[in-house]
Amino acid sequence: MFRLAAITIALLSTAGLAPAQTAKAIFDAHCARCHGIGGTGGEGPSLAVPVLRHAADDEALASVIENGIDATDMPGNWMLGANEIEQLVQYVRSLSRVEARPLPGDAKRGKALYEGRGACSVCHMVAGDGGAIGPDLSIVGLTRGAEYLRASLVSPGETVADRYVMVRAVTKDGREIDGVRVNEDSFTVQVRDVAGRFHSLDKRSLSVFEKQRGESLMRSYGSDLSAAELDDLVAYLASLREEP
Repeated sequence: MFRLAAITIALLSTAGLAPAQTAKAIFDAHCARCHGIGGTGGEGPSLAVPVLRHAADDEALASVIENGIDATDMPGNWMLGANEIEQLVQYVRSLSRVEARPLPGDAKRGKALYEGRGACSVCHMVAGDGGAIGPDLSIVGLTRGAEYLRASLVSPGETVADRYVMVRAVTKDGREIDGVRVNEDSFTVQVRDVAGRFHSLDKRSLSVFEKQRGESLMRSYGSDLSAAELDDLVAYLASLREEP
């Protein structure tokens, strides 16, 4: 409700603006939360690139904006009219003409950190290698922006996607399960614990069931790695763009 009200206020405020300003205001209201102000990336991928993976032409881009992308976090925008979608298409295309800024850091050194001291492969998979407790990172460079990647390393609890929310469950006989929620409905919840074991729990058998939003199984690397090492690790993650 509050988000809808905020979007409505933002769109009403576009009256009298130049077309480019109007398009930017629509983008900021609907898209910037995931793609970042200026489309430079965040929870969603950067749009300031020459070629968009799911939108080779303007017609395809309009379809993505209106209908979303199946099996991804990209939703459709049923509130937008045809004129607003066209304005967004033109605005997003204009972002590709912004000169790209190379990331600081060295991807090769970052790969060594990922596989070595960072121990990232214990929980994450790249191209079929690694653990499955955390998200698959094989194409994380396409799906997440560099700023989001760095924030995930420094403050992982602040960037946890809903499908990886931490839960704590205690059965009526005193057994405690802590882990990541895999699936949930009105009657059951499936949890993967820190050892990678799956638990399917009947909610009626639980004395405690808590969703621990803002927490993550992943440790913070903010104090473990130097600023230069964080740059290297982000550079490596941003380079991961190929399907396994």
